[in-house]
Amino acid sequence: MRFRSIAVTLLSLCVAGSLNAQGAISPSCPSGTAAQTAVQDACQQAVDLFNYFRPQLGIAIAGGNATLGQGGSLGGLPHFTLGLRANVLQGSVPTIQQPANNGAVRRNPYATKDAILGLPAVDASIGLFKGLPFGVTNIGGVDLLLSASYVPKITQSNVTVEPDTPLQIGYGARVGLLQESLLVPGIGVTFLHRGLPKTTITGVASGSNDSVTVRDLDLQTTAWRVVASKSLVLFTIAAGAGQDKYDASTTIEAVVHGIPVIGRQAMTPVALSKQSMTRTNYFADVSMNLLVLKIIAEVGQVSGGTVDTYSVFDKKADASRMYGSVGIRLGF
Repeated sequence: MRFRSIAVTLLSLCVAGSLNAQGAISPSCPSGTAAQTAVQDACQQAVDLFNYFRPQLGIAIAGGNATLGQGGSLGGLPHFTLGLRANVLQGSVPTIQQPANNGAVRRNPYATKDAILGLPAVDASIGLFKGLPFGVTNIGGVDLLLSASYVPKITQSNVTVEPDTPLQIGYGARVGLLQESLLVPGIGVTFLHRGLPKTTITGVASGSNDSVTVRDLDLQTTAWRVVASKSLVLFTIAAGAGQDKYDASTTIEAVVHGIPVIGRQAMTPVALSKQSMTRTNYFADVSMNLLVLKIIAEVGQVSGGTVDTYSVFDKKADASRMYGSVGIRLGF
């Protein structure tokens, strides 16, 4: 139930849009005729809300370390790890406004409230190549990285979340610059591509029949990291930095009721091409070592990139965000 609540809070507000200059109405929104003007505010709110949530959803998927608590490569076959994690972030949620029917309204400020947002994931890594001997360590080891994100069909309150398929597989690799040994830390570089299943989200405004539909929302993240780790017998510490890229595309639809003379007006669906944002990511991990089981906690921060919105939110869409991860990992 906790996951469903988090997923609905995060996903139901991820309505689609495109980047627009500060203070300018998005060119994707209809204008010109009376019928188009009547749904322009609903469309513009959708644009702003997507732009606001895209960075938050991106870090909820990407997290920090590709394998919690791990720095260098695993050491080749038959070594592997399997882990379950929950990425959570200190987010903020806009208070959705009833759409106006006489054109887009620039709200300043557009109120938000603090919220803890996140999604769960399963991660796996498999040692493929041990690397080449180099003194008391090995260099050039290679691991295969896999990740799975899960979104079920959810109907809660006035929101329906329906993925095409509930599971999305991510993939990547780690190259070990140093394999950890008694005397040296493990250092590695990772590349990992993750995403959400294509999802259709329909939300109805409270107290009305006005609705917004996000059809085939496709959000993908690409992340690279440089990570160092060292085991201290009972505990392992790790730290790293890197860069995230979030790519998103979708189709937006809206219906507004109670329009003078017109009555009900449905917006012509608008397909929006891929939108991208790049952010810098720093993190640190600490693990408790229990034989083949590790319990790991992570804290990190993302910053950078620019997101412009028509309305002015009381906390900017591209503000720096703190996040954390907790998880367990089995390994051999």
